[in-house]
Amino acid sequence: MSTNKLPAIHPGEVLRELYLEPLDLKPYSLAKKLGIPRTRIERIVAEKVGITTDTALRLAKFFNTTPEFWMNLQVAYEIKIQSAALETALAAIPELDAA
Repeated sequence: MSTNKLPAIHPGEVLRELYLEPLDLKPYSLAKKLGIPRTRIERIVAEKVGITTDTALRLAKFFNTTPEFWMNLQVAYEIKIQSAALETALAAIPELDAA
């Protein structure tokens, strides 16, 4: 199993830096357009919570992306964080010998 050494990037950072700021869109305004509580977007952008399937579907519709784009950002972030946290335990697990 190999993991790269790049830092984990929270999907909230991507939402904030690549979507909200360039469009001069506030979390409240986005939440209103998506039909969700403003706190959900505020917490995502503050990197306190992750992207749910529901939010991914809504973001994909609004930004004309795919839900997979948003979910893949979330999964990649979680894998990076967990692999660092479990580094010692994972190193102790033997790999299956392919014969």
